[in-house]
Amino acid sequence: MKFTCSVCINQQIDKVIEIFLDPNNLKHVQQGFVSKELISGDSGKVGAKSKMVYEKLELVETIITNNLPEEFKALYEHKHMVNTMKVSFIPLNNVSTRYISEIEYTKFNGILIKLIATLFPRMFKKQVLKWMHLFKNYAENQ
Repeated sequence: MKFTCSVCINQQIDKVIEIFLDPNNLKHVQQGFVSKELISGDSGKVGAKSKMVYEKLELVETIITNNLPEEFKALYEHKHMVNTMKVSFIPLNNVSTRYISEIEYTKFNGILIKLIATLFPRMFKKQVLKWMHLFKNYAENQ
């Protein structure tokens, strides 16, 4: 399953990227976020692995590419699913930025999650859009 979401943020691109790259901001832009702990590599660099803890789940993030604003790509592994996320930021003018997120789920483990992904694929996109709008609101108020 693959989909793309985007939002326009009324904020300069440099500020948007700064907010995106700071893991301390995750608590403001992702509901249920608890912590992000570096497992290996250099934080924010290609190859870095981090454990991301949410109230209801844990997953491992591995950074594949980080050359923002063009592209940030990471692999996310959870016991029930695996996905990649590619993010890019495009300046629209001096005070607004387009935030684009491409998500691809490459593996679902378990009958229930496969059933949910088959019957309710929009649920996954809805969650991504929710977090993108939280990010937008936070970035616009900085």
